[in-house]
Amino acid sequence: MSLPASFNLNIRLPSNCYKPASKLFPAFPSSLSITNSQKYECPTFLFPPANQSVAAIVFGDGSHSQLYPLTKRIAEGAIPISGNYKLIDAVVSNCINSSITKIYALTQFNFTSLNSHLSRAYAGAHLGKEGFVEVIAAYQSPEDQDWFQGTADAIRRCLWVLEEYPVVEFLVLPGYHLYKMDYQKLIEAHRSSKANITVSVLSSSRDEDLGLGIFEVNAQNQVIDFRENPEMDSLKFMSEKNSVKFNDIAHHNFPSMGIYVINKNVMRQLLKEYFPFANNLRSEVIPGAISLGMKICAYKFDGYWENMRSIGAYYRANMESTRKTNNAYSFYAIDSPVYTLPRSLPPTLITDAVITDSVIGDGCILRKCTIDGTVLGMRTRVGEGAIIEDSVIMGSDTYQIGAREERGLCIPVGIGEGSHIRKAIIDKNARIGQNVLIINRDNVQEANNEESGYIITGGIVIILRSAVIQDGSII
Repeated sequence: MSLPASFNLNIRLPSNCYKPASKLFPAFPSSLSITNSQKYECPTFLFPPANQSVAAIVFGDGSHSQLYPLTKRIAEGAIPISGNYKLIDAVVSNCINSSITKIYALTQFNFTSLNSHLSRAYAGAHLGKEGFVEVIAAYQSPEDQDWFQGTADAIRRCLWVLEEYPVVEFLVLPGYHLYKMDYQKLIEAHRSSKANITVSVLSSSRDEDLGLGIFEVNAQNQVIDFRENPEMDSLKFMSEKNSVKFNDIAHHNFPSMGIYVINKNVMRQLLKEYFPFANNLRSEVIPGAISLGMKICAYKFDGYWENMRSIGAYYRANMESTRKTNNAYSFYAIDSPVYTLPRSLPPTLITDAVITDSVIGDGCILRKCTIDGTVLGMRTRVGEGAIIEDSVIMGSDTYQIGAREERGLCIPVGIGEGSHIRKAIIDKNARIGQNVLIINRDNVQEANNEESGYIITGGIVIILRSAVIQDGSII
């Protein structure tokens, strides 16, 4: 489905950008006693609807992306998913479906594609009279000569824009996670608990979900501690099946989702007064708020969630979209549609092809080929006799069927005749020649051959964006 898009914030945190701990967490006088019932308690007035009182802040890139080489030229949020979509579409759609229509996208690294997508896709439809998706690119000013140093630094420097509307809370969202959540329920839980901050956590988890740290939660559902880099062997909450349930009274540790609801006044106090040199929300500001005694509550989420922290996670999410299972993310739910940029492409042309358990994007041209368990992105061309299995083909930005002799590129964009691809990710605009084998014949787990147009990570072959793989090549 086509609709307005969200925004992102690309943040890389260089090790030398952090200020001394004494500046991040200044000593407070012993007479300053902050309790949950005193200074920081949320006022009890009636809240206006979320579309009027909540502003979403979406970050479209992580601090240390593990999706390279897919992020070599674009931000994480701009990476294609399931044929027709971008990763950030899932988060923006959550906002729209939750009636949160004031959406800010903070962008920095490799933002060209992402900014273009957001500005073109989400130009007002379904956002209401006062709704918007506003992209705020990283900038330098007379007061700030550096680029954004992290999520906290970016929000601090953009508060003058973020506070333009009389909102009550900020909803902070990573723009590259795949999940469906009704943010209205999260906001309601935050308000009913009169919390200063509410953090969203997973009520069940796999090992790979721990990259955003874990929260320790007491019997009153209040966060009392945060560990950013937990040791795997010390996580007692992980069962033999690598899962934990919140109602297990013996365990109160939950993986963070990197999603926060923060009262506007609290956000300003934390970023401007208490931690003016902090760069990162997750590793500095949230632990700092815990140390101050602010009321921080947990919101348990038990649905599908994929962090997209690695190539393996990205590959798995795409493969799950091709299977009939209730455990995967659904792009077909009528009550929670996924919006994206309307492209007005022609329907896919299929000529004598055999296609099973696959997702086919718009505008593809498939001729007498075999496709199984595969995601084909928009404008993918597959030649006769080609076989594609368990792979992600991102497609092309434009149609280009003929060769480009002027650059010596005699191989058109797409998959050539007689080629065989298995368990691979083919980035956009790649040119795969005829009779090419991309099957990881030697079962290599890790390899870096960027000069030849590919790398291998976790046994998955990744063909780089715009790479040229010559006829008869074997990978």
